[in-house]
Amino acid sequence: MLRILALTGFLALSSPAMAATLEEMAGQMIVVGFEGSSATDPSVEAMAKEIAEGRLGGVMYLKKNVKSLGAVRAMNEAFRAASPELPPFITLDQEGGAVERLTKDVGFREIPNAATIARNNRPDEAEAIYAQMASGIADLGFTVNFGPVADLNTNPNNLVIAKYGRAFSDDPETVIAYDEAFITAHHAAGLITALKHFPGHGSSTADSHEGFVDITKTWQADELEPYRVLISEKLADMVMVGHLYHADYANGDGETPSSLSSRWIDGVLRTDLGFDGVVISDDLEMGAIREHFTLEETVTKAVRAGMDILLFSNTAKYRPGLSGEILAILLAEAEADPAFAARIEESYNRIVALKQRIE
Repeated sequence: MLRILALTGFLALSSPAMAATLEEMAGQMIVVGFEGSSATDPSVEAMAKEIAEGRLGGVMYLKKNVKSLGAVRAMNEAFRAASPELPPFITLDQEGGAVERLTKDVGFREIPNAATIARNNRPDEAEAIYAQMASGIADLGFTVNFGPVADLNTNPNNLVIAKYGRAFSDDPETVIAYDEAFITAHHAAGLITALKHFPGHGSSTADSHEGFVDITKTWQADELEPYRVLISEKLADMVMVGHLYHADYANGDGETPSSLSSRWIDGVLRTDLGFDGVVISDDLEMGAIREHFTLEETVTKAVRAGMDILLFSNTAKYRPGLSGEILAILLAEAEADPAFAARIEESYNRIVALKQRIE
């Protein structure tokens, strides 16, 4: 089982970027989805090769990749073996309820969604439920679970949060208590977590999977409270930034969503809330991004805004060479702009620091 290690030993080391090439640093910023469902699938072998070469920082599982628990374990062993010294982020969304990649169909014990858990269980009881789930995830070799949801359930007609019971409550304090339970359980199992969907998807009236989402008139400042508290408590490993447009934080251009906005990432998240950990995007192939920005615009804008990890599900139209395309964009921009190269190095250092917690 994976175990979270103390960071004290790592902090004594010199900057990890001193021993890495620019290509290796940029590669750590890329996490992509893949096609296969067995360790011998060409897509899985290609991912493992890119990880071994330092050109890829991790992989993202979707339900299509899970045909049996044994096959998942074998794939994860292959991914881990490809880079034992700097292990990949092997990621999935396993919230409970409708958002699960591991299901009863393959013998994994499913749990209710967040709203049901909070309605029927105290936080300590919820922690026990999440502990059992997290143990099962870790035993399969995963290193990151994209959760908990830190959104407030403020819009009962919300198409992506309320509809599926993904938020614990509309009350910040309740959300914080159950987020703490989720995170504590995952840390005990050796898993890294990601608070989502910054700056808050619960009040939205549209679905960022499908297209542009404007939260200017619905978003409230108290949607930041779970992030503020969990960051101050040092419980935020990663923060996942959603693709949410707010006119006051959109770089003044009328189109920039939070995932591409320096006002949200460098301004609110890093400066105002004091988060110094890894910032990861929500899937950059969602309609909110794909329909409005080219791949080059998406990659360069996200990094300039302060994004550390670029997450691509690679589902819009599967491209075996997608990670290579992303890497080429990063390297070309870094060669042309020293400030962009410095951004890559900053992200690499944060990513390596977090990966040092994976045993």
